[in-house]
Amino acid sequence: MALNESVANPSPAIPAGGLPAFSAQTRLLVVAPHPDDETIATGLLIQQVLAAGGEVRILLLTAGDNNPWPQRWLERRVWIGAADRQRWGRRRHAEMLQALQCLGVPAQALHTLGWPDMGVTDMLLHAAATAVPTLAAAIHQFRPSLIALPALDDHHPDHGSAHVLVRLALAGQSDPPGLLAYLVHGHACSGSFIEIHGSVVQSANKREALAAHRSQMALSGSRLRRLAAMPERYLDLLAMPAGSSVPLPWQPPRWLWPWLRLSVVTAAGAQSWRWRQAPLQRDSHGAYHLIASGGMAGTPRFARLALTLPTVWIFDQWGWCLL
Repeated sequence: MALNESVANPSPAIPAGGLPAFSAQTRLLVVAPHPDDETIATGLLIQQVLAAGGEVRILLLTAGDNNPWPQRWLERRVWIGAADRQRWGRRRHAEMLQALQCLGVPAQALHTLGWPDMGVTDMLLHAAATAVPTLAAAIHQFRPSLIALPALDDHHPDHGSAHVLVRLALAGQSDPPGLLAYLVHGHACSGSFIEIHGSVVQSANKREALAAHRSQMALSGSRLRRLAAMPERYLDLLAMPAGSSVPLPWQPPRWLWPWLRLSVVTAAGAQSWRWRQAPLQRDSHGAYHLIASGGMAGTPRFARLALTLPTVWIFDQWGWCLL
């Protein structure tokens, strides 16, 4: 089907405990925050959709240019300036094109948004009026029947925030595509997984695609190869129960309260408070509940707890939750 065809494809429901049958009508959109996520998380899924005659598009959010430790290691430098980061981003883009070739994905299937690496959360909290419509337009242009996106539980801030942005971009759709959430960093808090096992050839292609991301293999090769050797695991988001009046999953220690910020986002925008000023109440079990106000209207709603102190640790301690 041509990309500009006006009739949207029906979105097949994902059978309980399994994937829909792929066919020539399958249109898979992979949302990748950085180059290499597409291979690590969805290398087998991509190949199986293509083998069934379906179409694949990769939506790359950032160039992965704010990736200083592998760059310092490979380029033997300490200081990394703006021009160095741009060069690194071009290198990672070229690696991704080679990886996609190994998976059978043509170069024209890669669509890049050019958002700042390690800046997707800022896009969500401070520029959602631009970011959400941009993402919604990219999704609408391709009209996917299935979207693979980062899991909300992923500890990398770009990944968790990418999940929220995709969900907000799809909010209000009467016939949303199937949603498969993949996890690269950390462990899922809940839910049952759908697993994909590849053939011998598909698994070999995935390993070759991973090797194409040479810049990332330099310091993290063992971990990435271990991830790539595992079956791909996905959460079927449309099969999961919607959030309701449940407590927040966090009970931060009192001594950290001055440096914590709670944010809530919906399709209408974002609100943030210091923990002490947040509209919270505790129940009889000591759990915190968010008191909804007029400014929090809309569904879905997502909350994020973050530490405001500067740190060299890039991963989220608490991250996001669906309300």
